[in-house]
Amino acid sequence: MSVLTVQSLTVSVDGDWLVDDVSFEIEPGERVGLIGESGSGKTLTASAVMGLVSDELTVRGSIRLNGKEIVGARERELARSRGRDMAMVFQEPMTALNPTMRVGKQVAEAMLVHRTRPDRRDATKAAAELLDLVQLPDRAAKAYPHQLSGGQRQRVMLAMALANDPSLLICDEPTTALDVTVQKQILELILAATDDKALLFITHDLAVVASVCERVMVMRDGKIVESGPVQDVFTSPSHEYTEHLLAVSLD
Repeated sequence: MSVLTVQSLTVSVDGDWLVDDVSFEIEPGERVGLIGESGSGKTLTASAVMGLVSDELTVRGSIRLNGKEIVGARERELARSRGRDMAMVFQEPMTALNPTMRVGKQVAEAMLVHRTRPDRRDATKAAAELLDLVQLPDRAAKAYPHQLSGGQRQRVMLAMALANDPSLLICDEPTTALDVTVQKQILELILAATDDKALLFITHDLAVVASVCERVMVMRDGKIVESGPVQDVFTSPSHEYTEHLLAVSLD
């Protein structure tokens, strides 16, 4: 069974389509890239999968995570799934991290909120292990987000996303603001952490997709205009928009 199955997904506002008839599946252990220019609908598609779309928008179609329907689900059910069954690493971690809480506690809280019998001592120990997994020094657990570098904050976000061993990980431009060396380190951590997970990797960087993903979907104006194995799409694109993205990336 696919981890994620999206069928005929549409997102609209006041009758205007922002995402139009999008369908795709991601299998366990499969890494899929979603590329396109700003405003193409990439992040909105991911937000719909996470159940994080604004009430002002209308979502139709079907999004099934491990067979369970996301579209139309109650917020309580969605909140239970977020972090436990699916998790997201955002482009700018400072918008997702609590600036008043030490990062070790934030990672621990990500686990405690999904446990029926929370044990803070066990969660604190597990948080330290996760921070070590993403190659942060021991002292990082007691730091506040503003005391860490951009790359270190992104590692914290990855640790939080992995806290409950979700079957789906969504990364939305996780390395855009990082320098090349740190970007490479973060990508290596993501690859190491997603061997058995479904990964949806959103970016405008085709080189990153080529290094991370096996399959790619090209999005333009809310539609998937081309999809297939990364090597096939990048070497023999069938859509003019894909050709445009490839040409721009080589400039």
